[in-house]
Amino acid sequence: MNKRILQVFFGIFSLLSNPVYGAVNKMDIAMQERQGVVTMHGNPVTLIGPEIKVGEKAPDFTVQATDLSEAKLNDFKGKLKLICSVPSLDTPVCDMEIHRFNQEASQIASDAQIIFISMDLPFAQKRFCAAAGINNVKTFSDHRYADFGRKYGVLIKDLRLLSRAIFIIDKDDVVRYVEYVKELGTEPDYQAALDALKSAASPASSPAIR
Repeated sequence: MNKRILQVFFGIFSLLSNPVYGAVNKMDIAMQERQGVVTMHGNPVTLIGPEIKVGEKAPDFTVQATDLSEAKLNDFKGKLKLICSVPSLDTPVCDMEIHRFNQEASQIASDAQIIFISMDLPFAQKRFCAAAGINNVKTFSDHRYADFGRKYGVLIKDLRLLSRAIFIIDKDDVVRYVEYVKELGTEPDYQAALDALKSAASPASSPAIR
């Protein structure tokens, strides 16, 4: 019996010592809940994850592309990234937002990429983009892991949706601009985000703070 207990103990110890498990465990321990940052129809919601701030190194994340392959921040190394998190593409405000950025994408630098991340299934994202003619924006699903939502502080606790936010990340993966939209049903500040994206393209520019 004692030998069996020791085997179980060392098995658990080995699991906890595993780098992959350890990373997940540390993330869970460090998980934050933020209240009063965002409202839905005027009612406060609870966000899970830290507040991302300008000047920080952007956290890596894993999401799914429309073909179910996994994508990470590192896949866009050397590019400017404007990342929009939205509750669902199949809602009026999100529809307006992705159309606006899809239109603007044709006028931004070739080394910049606009990315939309939501909890929509990859299949639904693919159908939406095909039907809506969205071809200048890349869409990714956070449905499987909620990894982006947790790491960027946009996961709505009770709904398992992402709140509306914009993050601009430069070629060195440093956060240059952040907007957590205060009311879920309102659009972001497009002009401020586009100006910040242009500013981030200049090596001598300073980060924008919202």
